[in-house]
Amino acid sequence: MTTILEQGNISIHTENIFPIIKKALYSEHEIFLRELVSNAVDAIKKLSMVARSGEYSGDISAPEIEIKFDKDKKTLSISDTGIGMTAEEIKKYINQVAFSSAEEFITKYKDSAAEDPIIGHFGLGFYSSFMVASTVEIDTLSYKEGSEAVHWSCDGSTQFELSASDRTTVGTTITLTLMEGEEEYLEPARIRQLIKTYCDFMPVPIKIDGEVVNKHEAPWKQSPSSLTDEDYLEFYRYLYPFQEDPLLWIHLNTDYPFVVNGILYFPKLKPDIDITKSSIKLYCNQVFVTDNCEEVVPRFLLPLRGVIDSTDIPLNVSRSFLQGDRTVRRIADYIAKKVGDSLKALYRDDPAKYIASWQDLGNFVKFGSLNDDKFKEQVKDILIFRTTAKLGDGEEAAKVEVQTEEGDAWSEVTDNKPATDAKGNFYTTLSEYLERNKDKHENRAFYATDEVSQATYIQLFKGQDLELLFMDSFIDTHFIPTLEREYSDVKFVRVDADLDDTLLDKEKQSEIVDPATNKTRDDEIKEMFEHAINRPRVNVKPQALKGEGAPPAMVLLPEEARRMQETMAMIQQQEMQFPDDHVLMVNTGHPLIQNLLGLSQSTIISADGGSSPAGDLAKMICNQVYDTALMAQKGFDANGMKTFVERSNTLLTKLTER
Repeated sequence: MTTILEQGNISIHTENIFPIIKKALYSEHEIFLRELVSNAVDAIKKLSMVARSGEYSGDISAPEIEIKFDKDKKTLSISDTGIGMTAEEIKKYINQVAFSSAEEFITKYKDSAAEDPIIGHFGLGFYSSFMVASTVEIDTLSYKEGSEAVHWSCDGSTQFELSASDRTTVGTTITLTLMEGEEEYLEPARIRQLIKTYCDFMPVPIKIDGEVVNKHEAPWKQSPSSLTDEDYLEFYRYLYPFQEDPLLWIHLNTDYPFVVNGILYFPKLKPDIDITKSSIKLYCNQVFVTDNCEEVVPRFLLPLRGVIDSTDIPLNVSRSFLQGDRTVRRIADYIAKKVGDSLKALYRDDPAKYIASWQDLGNFVKFGSLNDDKFKEQVKDILIFRTTAKLGDGEEAAKVEVQTEEGDAWSEVTDNKPATDAKGNFYTTLSEYLERNKDKHENRAFYATDEVSQATYIQLFKGQDLELLFMDSFIDTHFIPTLEREYSDVKFVRVDADLDDTLLDKEKQSEIVDPATNKTRDDEIKEMFEHAINRPRVNVKPQALKGEGAPPAMVLLPEEARRMQETMAMIQQQEMQFPDDHVLMVNTGHPLIQNLLGLSQSTIISADGGSSPAGDLAKMICNQVYDTALMAQKGFDANGMKTFVERSNTLLTKLTER
């Protein structure tokens, strides 16, 4: 059993804690202005509350905060038309460090506070003024009848003076005599900049030289029905000048089980955007806190822009940093759900806007599906893909013509038919695609990732009326495995990974050229290319392709092997190296291949009467055919491209010799 030697209370001395409050509580000196202006706004709100309760009958119709400078005296003053203080209240709320008057006031006027919430809850903000001031003075007159004006002064020590003041109007003025090195706060331009940063949307006019310098109205606090599209766009342009207009926006407005207001914008994504960095501004009662909302906003929504304002997000005592807890996680879940619901509503109510925004919007949706199972479940039915499908002859979709900003129209299509935009691009959901193609290739989904480099493959599929999906955003490589888990019975195959039997001409049987060994013409072609390219790890595969536009050869990358290569490249943070193990599919039905086989077996008589094997030229052409197929896969390194160009020049020279 432990023996208790002594019990008692820990004694905290103000001479020890005061320097901490002054020097270490806030990370930036400029925060003092935010704190003092916030206190002034609170004082004005408090006066409004007591007036509504009938305890004050004075004029409250023109509330304002005024900031003045005196460069000769090195003073900066912040004056408000708020509730004021008595001498007893100064002793209670100013002299007792960390005794928050806001908490006591809210308890007394809780009904009014619900309508007009108080900003401050800590009681320490006032002391941030000592980070920049050698002396701080208060001149104040309380709203209470019979009150006398009071003057309070402190030089940053634990000593203060309390005396009579000559103030004659209800309210408070805080006067700071600035220390050496803090003269920047005597410049009106600097104070204007700080007001715009921290206090721009405070609900009270803030004046410098008689001019209101804060924007004053916070759109996110207004009802969505009272705002027009132009209001939302104007606010975005104000927050993010010189940026392209956003794709769309979502207005957050809830007061249960927590208070969250805000406007979130979906920007047009640039290739250089950092999707791990937040650009959303966090406010608390219209007071700017930080532009780092990584704890509040789900990771996949970090590229969004806009404002989130909540009194329920727990900040530390300096209001500078978030304190992660269950409430923060619940707010993040609410934001994710609100975004998902809004996207579903947009897909349902305004498909023109949804499809027009999909190129950028799709990355948010897919990234969210990768990172949040609840969000994935929300949006699974609104995932769309561009497709090569078109309406058949005589088919007509049920059209709903809608004008976009560019004047384009979009046609809504039903009954598993693809949807199209005005540029002729068709879109479909995966379930519609699978249903449409179940008779041709049940439970197989063919897709392309690069419309330019894979053009040959795409054309081959289109020529045989095989529908392809385009999965060509930067996130699709990671998203396809998610689709495979969701559609476990579906095999996803890239166009350059394998050739569907529909593409092969089964009727063209390879001719047997040696009955004794059953050696076929395909075997000869295979041997010819294997000898010419001399790459043991390349699997030469002679096959006849359908269609006149089919190429003489194609390089195929087995799906699983390619994905493994991509995964390793991602882990090692390197660019994917083209794999040595791949398939060279030689189209035996192409005239070039047939002519090439004959050329390799003939003799060319040179001009000087000598002879040289035609196989040398055939070998060169085989390599040219292989490299041309490789080029479609972007399978060249610098040396490969150099060799290809040199061989092309040599080959053209030989073919033009007389």
